Formats: sequence, structure tokens, C-alpha cells
Amino acid sequence: MRKRPEDVAALIKDVPGNQLSASETAILQKAVAAALRNTVWQYTAMLEKFAGVTGAEKQVNKAIELFKLQKETGSTAYDDPAVVQEFIHAVSPLIHKNPGFNNYKTDRLNREERAAAGIDISRRQYNKLFRCLRLLEKKLNILIREHQKSFFQRTGKHAFAEDISLEDFKTDIHSACFIAYYTARCNMRSEFTVNGQTRPYDEIADMLFKRCKEHAQSANWWAIAQVYPQVEVLEKLTGDQQGRLLGKWTSLLQQVAVFLETLWTQHDFNRATMVVKIGNDSTTWNNTAGAWNKARDSWLNLLYALGMEFVLEEMCFGKAMRLIAADVAAWHYLQGTKADPNLLVWNRLPLPWDVFSGKAACNRATVQAACKAAGLDAEKSGWIAPRPHGVVPFKPTPELVHGVAISNPYLAKILKQHKYFSGKNIQPLFPGQN
Repeated sequence: MRKRPEDVAALIKDVPGNQLSASETAILQKAVAAALRNTVWQYTAMLEKFAGVTGAEKQVNKAIELFKLQKETGSTAYDDPAVVQEFIHAVSPLIHKNPGFNNYKTDRLNREERAAAGIDISRRQYNKLFRCLRLLEKKLNILIREHQKSFFQRTGKHAFAEDISLEDFKTDIHSACFIAYYTARCNMRSEFTVNGQTRPYDEIADMLFKRCKEHAQSANWWAIAQVYPQVEVLEKLTGDQQGRLLGKWTSLLQQVAVFLETLWTQHDFNRATMVVKIGNDSTTWNNTAGAWNKARDSWLNLLYALGMEFVLEEMCFGKAMRLIAADVAAWHYLQGTKADPNLLVWNRLPLPWDVFSGKAACNRATVQAACKAAGLDAEKSGWIAPRPHGVVPFKPTPELVHGVAISNPYLAKILKQHKYFSGKNIQPLFPGQN
């Protein structure tokens, strides 16, 4: 889910037994006052869940029809790639087709081979069934890729929040409140601005985290570490828990590295500026780069918590820079904003996925030199050490239409329907409007 932080704050206020002091209540009330139930509109144009992945139900149903199979009652929507793959492996033997072998010239059976296999259907019907399975396998590959993209997007926002079991979540009320609110803050969308994005750790998150520290004996630090893997949290874990978490983040880095390298080779990105060009899939790149940076930060935090920062002397891969829209870049230029020093470091270092895979060499000294040349503090900027963060004031969640803040949620809905700010052909709000 992608609930607004204000609405999560309202739920926190309603939790029985969650005794807040007067000062804590005043801090929480800043968000509660802006909850949907307390506003005039009581409506948001923002989707309250992450975009789903279209399954293969249509393709599977067509295969069931062509192969004249019995459709299972209460059957799945075939959103899960594993279920679709199982279906393909069950149906392919009916025409003696090997899954994954889809070449029309070499992998289809000729008339003699079909007769020998006992396939008593016409050539045309056989080709139709072969083509059906071929298209279903193509859909499966798309489904796997889309699920991976969705996973990277969600993980880049709220880390491993989805791995927290209900049992762990319910063990401590203070931990649960912090996890719920901080996750909602992390899930906020990026805004079209040159002033920097709103940081998730605000004064309410800080207040809720301090309550966890006040009740440190009962707090579920393992659950908190899934969404907030800061050194002071990681130090409260057992050695086994720290090792498991390091393994999870390293595995994620490996998955993201492969995906980033594929995207990099498929698109003609301008590495020097990272300004979007026509044909660049900026959404997928930025979501995946976000997952890389989240995983990288968490990996660094764990190295320092475990006293293993010596690893950086051998391998220290950099951040992945996000793409920037051309109009935002122009906005920066008009305001006289200097180039992002992180971009200068990015251009001086080997590509991070090449370093992670061992194709290129880069260590702490290399990164320090690049940061020094760019005028950056290598440690405070998060290039070679855990990145420190402060506490930002609470800021109400804006209604956004493709990143542009709109004051009225109903107006936001209308503008979105008419494709305003989307970069596509606008549909006039009024007939005859140019």
C-alpha cells in the first residue's frame, strides 16, 4: 500500500494503549490534522497503492480454449510467473514442445514427426498451438521483468518493509508505529522541483523513533532494521541478524547490478549530464537506480556496524545517478544552480555495476580522490561512509500530477485525466480549446 503519512498518523493516534505525552501528541497532530478524514475534501487523487503488474490470465485462457482444456474453478489470475511457468510446462508436452525452444524453423515438428508422436491434428492447427505457447512464453518473460521492476521500485522506497511478518510487526506497539509512519514517508512520490526532495525522516518519525529507544528492551529492532537500517539500529541486532541482513542487501545489490547493466546497454544515456533524451526509459532507470542507492547505503551501514569497513579498501562501488528531466535541468540553469557535485564524482568513477561484478577496480582511495576533485566531503556525502541525516519539519503530502503539485485533489484528478504535465498530447479541458 501507499497510504499518505497523514492517514497513518491518524491510525497511530487511534491505537489503544499508545500513551503519548502532551508534547508528542502536539507533534503527531501536525500530520493528523491533514489526514483525509479531517479535511474538507476527504479525497485524494493519488493512488494509494503501487502500480500492479498485468498478469497472463488473457493468454492462459486463450491457451485453455485452443488446447480444449478444462478450466479450473476459482482459478488464479495468473499474476505469479511461477504459476504461469508451471502451466506452460504442463501444456507443452501435449504437442511435444520443449519449453524455451520457440524457433519456427528448427523447433516445430514436421508431418512425420507429428505422426510418430501421435499428434493427430492438421498442420495449421499444430502451428496455431505452437504459436500460442510461443506467445505465452514471451508473455512470461515480460511478466518476470515487470515483477522485477516493481520489486525494485518498492524496495527503493521502503527497503524490506514487505519482509516484516505480521507476528514481528505486532510484538511492540512503539516499533509498529515508527515502521508504519516511516514507511509511509519513504513511499512519498518525487515532486517536480529544484529545491530537493522531501526527506522521509521528519519530526514525527523522529519522535516515534525516540519512543522506540525509550522502550529499547521491548522494541523489535530486527523489524525496524528492515526499513531503517541505520548504524544505531544495526548495533542493537545480534551477530546472526546482522549477517543475515548483510546477505539480503548484498543479494539485492547483485540483482540490481545485473538489471542496471542491461538498462545501460539498451539505452543511449548521456552519462555526462544524465539529462533524459527521447527514447530513454527514465521511470525504470530512476526506480532501479533508487533501489541500488538504497541497497548501497544499507550495505555500507552494515559494514560499519560489523566493523568490516576494511572491505572498502578493496572494493568501493559508487552511487547510481538518476536521470533528470530536461525542463528541470533548464530550470536549474535559469536559476544559476551549479552542477551537482555528485554527478562529477559519478563521471570520474567506473560504472558501479562493473565494480561490483569485478569487471573494473575501484576502492576507497579512488572514491575519495573523485570526491575531492568535485569539492565533496566523501564521508558526509555518503560515498564511503554511512550518510548522516537530520530531522526535517513535517510537510503535508502534496497532490501531484506527474510530479507537479496541485492544490485541489479534484482538479488534480481532472488534469491527470486530460494528460496535463505528462509530456503527451493534452486533451483540452473545454471543447474547442487550443
